[in-house]
Amino acid sequence: MTYSKDLKVFFIVGNSRSGTTMMLRILDNHPEIYGLNELHFFEQLWSGTDIDRVVSIDEAIDLAARLIYIQRKGYMGFSDAVTYRKEATALVSKMEQQNLLLHDVYAYMMQDETIQNEKKYPVEKTPQNVFYIKEILTLFPNARVINMVRDPRGVMLSQKRKWMRRKMGATFITRKEVVRLRINYHPITISKLWNSSITAAKMSLHDERVKTIHFEHMLDAPEETAKEICNHFGIQFLPEMLDIPQASSSNEPDSKEKGINKNRAGNWKKGGLNETEQYICQQISGHLMEEFNYPLEPLKPNYLALSLYYLSFPFKLALALLVNLNRMKNIVETLKKRWT
Repeated sequence: MTYSKDLKVFFIVGNSRSGTTMMLRILDNHPEIYGLNELHFFEQLWSGTDIDRVVSIDEAIDLAARLIYIQRKGYMGFSDAVTYRKEATALVSKMEQQNLLLHDVYAYMMQDETIQNEKKYPVEKTPQNVFYIKEILTLFPNARVINMVRDPRGVMLSQKRKWMRRKMGATFITRKEVVRLRINYHPITISKLWNSSITAAKMSLHDERVKTIHFEHMLDAPEETAKEICNHFGIQFLPEMLDIPQASSSNEPDSKEKGINKNRAGNWKKGGLNETEQYICQQISGHLMEEFNYPLEPLKPNYLALSLYYLSFPFKLALALLVNLNRMKNIVETLKKRWT
């Protein structure tokens, strides 16, 4: 097997809790597509300074081992370069080892996993890759990107309740992860990150390789949306692609039923966000919400609560940074991408 830059990889990106998992499940039902776990290569294992950096065989094996670990066990814990080192060594030995770059190892690993599972195209769903669309298109010229967008109030509610997923069927979420998720939530943080993800994606929307899908439209017209995606990827639409499990919601327990649950659109209107949280979201993100056709609501915040949210924000942000340091290879680069 020879890796080539002509490798056709599909990427699903977007703000966290914007429907990226649902999109992955739809695509993973296609007989030609293999859905990978969230590999978190960009930002966590790669930074902009690595783009042309030639790596040693040992570095390549370390990276391959970490990626295989994440693929096998998930990204919630700490990946290591030991557990799957033998498998990683075998993988790297099959590669062209002259002028080896980190993204070559990443691409080869995705391709190898796809072939092992007798599929044709890998699809990688790491939401945070929305901040690396430009790099993805540079490193993988034949890539296709789906950018998921959701009403930020829906994102906010889902983020607020995400820590509850452990009791709704997501047993892979550890207690430590529950603590991290609760620390991460703050209405100002979520609103600003939504702005950053929207702004980052807008820089590449002129590129025909990038297609934006609204979460709400996917729920309202799933077959039409799936056909758009298949046309974008150059694959045939199959009705069974929509036969996905109703799971991963932060608002309801996982269900054994299959199909697209249209009731998930507009969940934030049914409770869970107080009026002050909604007000903060609209104050920070309103200009982009209107641009993406998310109507603003007339709101009257509780001014005491509003003051407390703003006073607590610097402390909550500092704590969130502390518990997420291990997820950033280049802290300065990550913060610039997420907070500009």
